[in-house]
Amino acid sequence: MPEAYTPVVKPGDVLSIQINSLNAEASTFFNPYTPMTLASNRSGQPTNSSGLPEISGYLVAPSGEIELPLIGQVGVKGLTLTQVRNEIRTRLTPYLKEPTVNVRNLNFRISVLGEVARPSLFTVPNDQITLIEALSLAGDATIYGRRDNILVVREENGQKTFSRLDITRRSFFRSPYYYLHPNDIVYVEPGRARVSNADQFYQVIPAILSALSFVAIILTRSY
Repeated sequence: MPEAYTPVVKPGDVLSIQINSLNAEASTFFNPYTPMTLASNRSGQPTNSSGLPEISGYLVAPSGEIELPLIGQVGVKGLTLTQVRNEIRTRLTPYLKEPTVNVRNLNFRISVLGEVARPSLFTVPNDQITLIEALSLAGDATIYGRRDNILVVREENGQKTFSRLDITRRSFFRSPYYYLHPNDIVYVEPGRARVSNADQFYQVIPAILSALSFVAIILTRSY
């Protein structure tokens, strides 16, 4: 098995941070992005111009910092979510009694496309997901999908890499692509049966259109 992938925070990420303590009222001051707070500021579900829900959280600045109420700027660049959680908890100690902190990276999304039951863009609720789990989210490959030729597109340091995987082989479980990274694209290639069916469909269309045109001409002349 490959070593489990643990992502770190980078500029441009959006962090969801939920803070609780023994004093619930005091905790609300540190949670400007909770559903209750958002509801008090606006009506309905927040949406952007495309109709998708807005991502509500702390945007990591180019300098690698976020700014929390009262405690100010916190450097998070290059930290794991656990390290971010511990840092914020330490900074909250003067203000809250026994604070607890939950941190999620809302930018951890993957796309699953091709011959799957439910192709979509998925947000990963934790900081780790395998290719097998991603396929499960998409309803698994269809009967036409090739499990021996799954493409994973990944961008690292501004460079895209393309890797084709056979998930039916044991060697797959040792692949560096076994664990997916944020913004990975998974494409399940269609098998020959699907391609053949598609080719036959497009071959039949001209014949059907030609026949319909002939019938239309005959009907026009008969009138």
